[in-house]
Amino acid sequence: MTEEKLPNYGGQALIEGVMMRGAKSVAIAMRAPDGKIVVHTEELKGADRTKIVKLPFVRGLYALGDALSLGMRALTMSANLQTDEDEKIEGPALYGTITVSMAFAIGLFILLPGAIGDLVSNWLSFNAWWGNLLEGVLRLLILIGYIGAIGRMEDIDRVFGYHGAEHKTINAFEAGAELTPEVVSDHSIVHARCGTAFLLTVVLFSIIFFSLLGPLPFLPKMLLRIVMIFPIASSAYEYIRWTANHLDSAFVRAIIKPNLALQSMTTRPPSLEMIEVGIAAFNAMRAKEVELASQ
Repeated sequence: MTEEKLPNYGGQALIEGVMMRGAKSVAIAMRAPDGKIVVHTEELKGADRTKIVKLPFVRGLYALGDALSLGMRALTMSANLQTDEDEKIEGPALYGTITVSMAFAIGLFILLPGAIGDLVSNWLSFNAWWGNLLEGVLRLLILIGYIGAIGRMEDIDRVFGYHGAEHKTINAFEAGAELTPEVVSDHSIVHARCGTAFLLTVVLFSIIFFSLLGPLPFLPKMLLRIVMIFPIASSAYEYIRWTANHLDSAFVRAIIKPNLALQSMTTRPPSLEMIEVGIAAFNAMRAKEVELASQ
């Protein structure tokens, strides 16, 4: 007999909440200021995708764009629940915030290490290969430093706690355990399909890809860095997908250890109240999946 393959459920930590995503639905559970858990569920549009966006490497780009869009919407929903009516982020303010955030990310993680690497390479007369390698190492150090810095903020520290609750809930389900806060709390805080693992993989792949490029003028090199992030992200998606499907291999478990180690920076041991929110999101998502399957 073959073992039944479990669905690859995923999620995301929010502000005082957790999002859980299934094949055709998503559920968002949030702890309101009055202590009650507010749950929102909806069917995912485009869940039945065309064959083109299911192709290897193409599906990575689609999944990345879809995850960013859904994640920002869920994060905004959770933030607005914690604020007064006149402080809610929506409309032009929301789009402006997203635009500034994207520009900040591109500047910090792509342009800044590229500029520093280029400056140091010219100063020390490095060849193009060593200069590109230096740039990649700087990008990795900036990522680790940034995660470590924001993790010291109280609000982000709580988000990382909900991140831990998300992982523990999915790990408990995949282990066939009862989904109660006390039982779920005994499960691992790390998971092979985590978005943190994806970020680290993107950075490591960029080090390899960019190190192979020859010398280029500064502006074309920076433009190439921005454009290349798409195929690099797509390749990282395929790598994460492959490793998650081969965790029974000792080799795979060994090569994903750096990814799991980095998750220690973006997760915190969650309280039982946080785990309760994670379970509420997961159960709501599963119920919605059953409802849609019966239609």
